Amino acid sequence: MSTPLAGRVALVTGASRGIGSAIARRLAADGAAVAVNYASNAAAADATVAAIERAGGRALAVAFDVGDSQAVRTGVARVVDALGGLDILVNNAGIARDGLVLRLKEEDWEAVLRTDLTGVFLCTKAAARVMLKSGWGRIVNVASVVAEIGNAGQAAYAAAKAGVIGFTKAVARELASRGITVNAVAPGLVASEMTAAIGDEQRAAYRLAIPLGRDAESAEVAAAVAYLASPEAGYVTGHVLRVNGGLYM
Repeated sequence: MSTPLAGRVALVTGASRGIGSAIARRLAADGAAVAVNYASNAAAADATVAAIERAGGRALAVAFDVGDSQAVRTGVARVVDALGGLDILVNNAGIARDGLVLRLKEEDWEAVLRTDLTGVFLCTKAAARVMLKSGWGRIVNVASVVAEIGNAGQAAYAAAKAGVIGFTKAVARELASRGITVNAVAPGLVASEMTAAIGDEQRAAYRLAIPLGRDAESAEVAAAVAYLASPEAGYVTGHVLRVNGGLYM
């Protein structure tokens, strides 16, 4: 088995289930020791850790709220102490509070931006301080196709994810000279718990707009993240890798 990330330490936020869990398991399969971050679902995080360990990998569950600056600093310090460093950060944690803009509550808008955008800023800031000391790092931010095409009823989510893309490009310029790349992956419709609530009629309409005609699997998004986290992607930075079946062309 190829282990391009052997000796590396990765932190994946929101990794207890869905896309985050798939990313954590893929990075572990590629040889990284993985910190599995979660906010509240300890059982799911422990299940992800157990799956990694059964496969021969090394993992650690770490609970902290990505929108809380002190919690982020403490969580990152714990990862460094427990796993011996931090080389790869995947900012995957995200929530959605859908609703047409005229009905969208201000507290829901704030909650989405706090987790989906401010959380990316806080985790990046804490992780980059560690990476700067070693002169090597990979930061991969999980955005979304709706950041670029919009989606009725998802103003907060689309705004936050569009912010992630702009943030990615700005920080890529800041950190490039220090051996740290910063990229984004923008999935389309992914078969996950977050999209399970989409009705059959709406799902069918989405699929009609996707040239490949199907949802993505979480493992396909994880594969894109794994590439951007790998040594092979050392000359790729500030890039948005679209994993959406051709939905955005």
